[in-house]
Amino acid sequence: MKIGIICVSDRCFRGECEDTSGPAIAECLGDLSTGNEYRLVPDEKEMIARALVGLCDENGADVVFTTGGTGFAPRDVTPEATREVIEKEVPGISEAIRAKSLEITDRAMLSRAVSGIRGKTLIINLPGSPKAVRESIAVVLPVLPHAVETLSGNTQNCGGNYGK
Repeated sequence: MKIGIICVSDRCFRGECEDTSGPAIAECLGDLSTGNEYRLVPDEKEMIARALVGLCDENGADVVFTTGGTGFAPRDVTPEATREVIEKEVPGISEAIRAKSLEITDRAMLSRAVSGIRGKTLIINLPGSPKAVRESIAVVLPVLPHAVETLSGNTQNCGGNYGK
């Protein structure tokens, strides 16, 4: 899978701290990823949207993960930027992440993260902390190969064979 990773953080963008969540995504994917493309952007809706479009349309990423900007802070606009560029929302992914995260912390209900499809690319918003990234990736990892295969047009299975 070709993976795009976008760290959304004003502080990291300004060089005040190092992004540790983006590398956590790459680490969690391991051998599943055939190559990662990384972007670092500030909490600016237009810049996030531009990075998403670039990774989807120009780089041909199968999956783009964002990390950061999904909370309640005034500058947290990652879900809004994502909604601007996706063609279809995939609420089940974000709901599953929140449900699993609620088993760990009640703060998970404060996540505004979304997931969706742009062309043949799946976009998934993740939290900003490396710990939460690892927990979230573990939730979606089992379905990623099937999601990418389906988006690529490989629909050999008939109907909604969820159990296969």
